[in-house]
Amino acid sequence: MIHPTSWFSSSPASASEPSPAGADVRAPELDRSASAVSVVVPIRSMGPGHLARIADHLLALDAQDRYLRFGYAANDEQIQRYVDQLNFDRDELFGIFNRKLELIAMAHLAFSVDPSCTSCAEFGVSVSKAGRGRGYGSRLFERAVMHARNEGVHMLFIHALSENTAMLKIARKAGALIERDGSESQAHLRLPPADFDSRVTELINEQVAITDYHFKVQARQFWSVLALLQEIRQGVREARERVRG
Repeated sequence: MIHPTSWFSSSPASASEPSPAGADVRAPELDRSASAVSVVVPIRSMGPGHLARIADHLLALDAQDRYLRFGYAANDEQIQRYVDQLNFDRDELFGIFNRKLELIAMAHLAFSVDPSCTSCAEFGVSVSKAGRGRGYGSRLFERAVMHARNEGVHMLFIHALSENTAMLKIARKAGALIERDGSESQAHLRLPPADFDSRVTELINEQVAITDYHFKVQARQFWSVLALLQEIRQGVREARERVRG
């Protein structure tokens, strides 16, 4: 079985360089109720300005989570190297943020650099413990598939450990063909060409996500200012009490 990351990155994936392949998506991710599916989950594209949050998210993963995401228990140095080598001009990264602007789930859509396979891409995802059980892995996969289609990708690959049944189940439900080779599995999914609906839907989803993110930024700034004002008022009260005493 060919490991796709050998031609998705500038150098072959190894134990010293985590690749976008693999996923940290647990079974509860797939147990979504009908009401949960109808909820809009803002997923926005990320750029260099989000590097610190990406690093914080990945470094917060424990050894087992890192093992599922990268195919081995990457240490802090290896994860930081992966973050430092992210190519936002070539690849696409998507994130889900909570109200504190913490990145709780992210996906990496890596486009092939092999001239013979320019219409191929690879998908990798990770979800923090706080974000599990909400279907974020599936949502990120759907978002990445839509973007890949609109970018002219015809074949999407997922390289995961065979024990990562949740990620493989997501791929299988999407119609991907899965091939197992010992402890590793590779899924590949043929994507339909882009159409008017896929392009408009992506534009709308991205705008909703950006608006949601800016709202969270403003809310965070508001509460920070409010906390500062309360601290000042408390200081004034204490000063008055000292004067009266």
